[in-house]
Amino acid sequence: MPEARAGGCEGDRAGAPELFGERFAADPYPAYAWLRENAPVHRATLPSGVSAWLVTRYADARRALADPRLSKDPGRHRAAEHASGRVGIPGERGAGVMTHLLNIDPPDHTRLRRLVSKAFTPRRVAAFEPRVRELADGLVDGFAGRGSADLIDEFAFPLPIYAICDMLGVPREDQEDFRRWAGMMLHTAGRRGGVGRAVKHMRGYLGELIHRKRGAPGEDLISGLIRASDHGEQLTEEEAAAMAFILLFAGFETTVNLIGNGMLALLRHPAELGRLREAVAAGDEGLLASAAEELLRWDGPVEVATWRFASESLTLGGQRVAAGEPVLVVLAAADRDPERFADPEALDLGRGDNPHLGYGHGIHYCLGAPLARVEARTALAALLRRLPALRLAVPAEELRWRGGLIMRGLRSLPVEFAPEGAAGPAPASAPGNAATRAPGNAAGGPRAGTGT
Repeated sequence: MPEARAGGCEGDRAGAPELFGERFAADPYPAYAWLRENAPVHRATLPSGVSAWLVTRYADARRALADPRLSKDPGRHRAAEHASGRVGIPGERGAGVMTHLLNIDPPDHTRLRRLVSKAFTPRRVAAFEPRVRELADGLVDGFAGRGSADLIDEFAFPLPIYAICDMLGVPREDQEDFRRWAGMMLHTAGRRGGVGRAVKHMRGYLGELIHRKRGAPGEDLISGLIRASDHGEQLTEEEAAAMAFILLFAGFETTVNLIGNGMLALLRHPAELGRLREAVAAGDEGLLASAAEELLRWDGPVEVATWRFASESLTLGGQRVAAGEPVLVVLAAADRDPERFADPEALDLGRGDNPHLGYGHGIHYCLGAPLARVEARTALAALLRRLPALRLAVPAEELRWRGGLIMRGLRSLPVEFAPEGAAGPAPASAPGNAATRAPGNAAGGPRAGTGT
């Protein structure tokens, strides 16, 4: 089997694609199409130097995501020691937040997921939807009258930070810290030390917050995690902190990218943009919901599922995977597989048969999917309702993507639109309020040009 290297592909196959370079980051889909057709389970050397198997066909990907022989716990596998420090979230081990759902297997995973599900309920998410709408409109208020904005910096970045902080129960006066730490992750994500420092700050704060809420619980998610119990079992303080951390970490960058990638897709497909704008104006919730799913399939925020390791030798897509070897399921490739999706390269906001893998599959299916759906629908509706004649402010080929393996997202998304007549001040509780806005930045998000 030829092995793809960072920036290139070795082997005897004509037309083998280059992987992981700047051109690949801008549009990886032609390379993924070649891999699906010619090397669907492909051993590659990643930019970090770690060698892993890339799974690109939908059927193989779906099986791999649910295969109990593919472990999520890197500590269990001696053969994965060469990858130490180069897989997972930088700094999570040192900060003591390893015991979350993305890093454990049954039976620990079963116990933790059952406990967390008692706190992170669909009912809690549904009750939070009006607050997400308030946050989205408050952010749009900050730039609607100007006629231009960077939708990453001023909207897609701060919205999920405020939303998940509110849901977790982080006091408003402390949310600036979380926004700054999240910005550090995006600014320094090519340099693991910077991300690790942000993780350490978050962990320290969450530990203090959990301690305070044990004495004075509220109706927020952290209080719910503390109260959650099953057959006399409860989350330990370390487990509660790790779960709060992963809900924050996983819930913010994925939503940033979902909004950014989705809006770029719409701006590059004006007919579909117009179709959705009309649906929003008419209150068509059905098309809005299917649009959010199609945008996730077509150019989703998570390009590659998080790390898995073979707990025993197994065969995957005709390839023999040795015990301990890393396996990466390429969601972006699987979700454009013509064997599963009709006309997969087309963006069809009304697509009905759409079992995409954007939220995963199996026991690790994304626990935060209901919140992500609420945020995506709310964000799209707010932007299309409030920003007439919305268009890109620069040619699409000038946009730059943040480097990285797992996530796929834009550095910035500059747009222009017809200015709103007289945008009023942001509500007192909205993040655009002067009392909570970070100085020197319209929404306190990362500057254009940050990397991951």
